[in-house]
Amino acid sequence: MAGTEPARTVEHLSESPGMGAAFARALIPRRGDTARIPDRAVTIHGHRQDLARLAEYSRVCEFTLRHSVPATWIHVLTFPLHVHLLSDAESSVPLVGAVHVSNDMTMHRAVGADEALDLTVHLENLRPHRRGALVDLVGQAHADGELVWDGVSTYLSSSVSVPGDPEGRDRTPFEAGTPHGLWRLPADLGRRYRRASKDPNPIHTSRLAAKAFGFPRPIIHGMWTHARALAALEGRLADAFSVHVDFVKPILLPRTVGFTSTATERSLDVAVTSRDGATPFLLMRAKDGSP
Repeated sequence: MAGTEPARTVEHLSESPGMGAAFARALIPRRGDTARIPDRAVTIHGHRQDLARLAEYSRVCEFTLRHSVPATWIHVLTFPLHVHLLSDAESSVPLVGAVHVSNDMTMHRAVGADEALDLTVHLENLRPHRRGALVDLVGQAHADGELVWDGVSTYLSSSVSVPGDPEGRDRTPFEAGTPHGLWRLPADLGRRYRRASKDPNPIHTSRLAAKAFGFPRPIIHGMWTHARALAALEGRLADAFSVHVDFVKPILLPRTVGFTSTATERSLDVAVTSRDGATPFLLMRAKDGSP
């Protein structure tokens, strides 16, 4: 996904940073409304995967327990590095309140649960949006020097701005229709996913926090919905694949949502929708093979 990388200073961490303090710092107002981001990368070498936590993650997202890990699990491993950079003093993009609008990731090959991973994240591509600014959080995972996974999470911040004219964004096509299946999302799903993902954002677990950001009750993590949609495609994708997701609308908890998958000549298209299939919450397109 990523092209030629500019030279960056690299910050080496010995372990995955905690996210609770970073979210607390993010609640402190920052001066200025011009977007800026750190120009360094942050990396962890030889990260050993927590098998008990992986099992819990697989259960809550409904993946089959197996030797190879889900693509979204590797995103979970890089997420603390995203938070570490966004909460840095060099960043003016507020961590709390930033909206995850899209995600791209590629599995270059199957990754074993027992493999040690080198995880690296940097921020790039600040650009204007009609409601603020967009920024890409770019992650990579290597095993024994081989690139095995990469991903780009695009966030929208309405609290900062970038000079210039916003560019149009293409969204995965959607046609309303009767869902192929229904998923019942219980009220405690956000808490269960939080235990596995370690994402402490309170809008997913606290009614008061959700209301503070304009939601009548907690919303499920977009990356849970992404993972659950991939889990529904198990057995239909090769070991190497790429996937693009648009997070169209948040899902309030509890809720029953619809799921639809359509095979085309080149991809598997997925929609997570309202129960009647009329309103999309997540749109996904998955393709076999690495780009």
